[in-house]
Amino acid sequence: MHELSLCDDLLSQVVAIAQQHQAQSVESVTVNIGALAGIESSLLDTAFSILKAGTVAELAELIIHTAPVIVSCPYCNSQSEVAINNLLCPTCQSADTTLISGD
Repeated sequence: MHELSLCDDLLSQVVAIAQQHQAQSVESVTVNIGALAGIESSLLDTAFSILKAGTVAELAELIIHTAPVIVSCPYCNSQSEVAINNLLCPTCQSADTTLISGD
């Protein structure tokens, strides 16, 4: 479960930022996770609940936003949201797309 180590790193950053700003507590932590990131939101949430105990973020809520998969096509100059298993340009069907969001 790599979500546990990711969350540990995330909480280390949150604690460091809270210390820089002399915060007594953290109310929420918001993360954007791309649909292609390979991260299970429910596992990340569980890890956060476990690891936040005893930290400045102990009462914090984890807010998770999922970033859509968006590709850019150099042939028809379009940007489109696509399914995670189909990175073809939906306008011209080119396979030569560039991932803009979602990783």
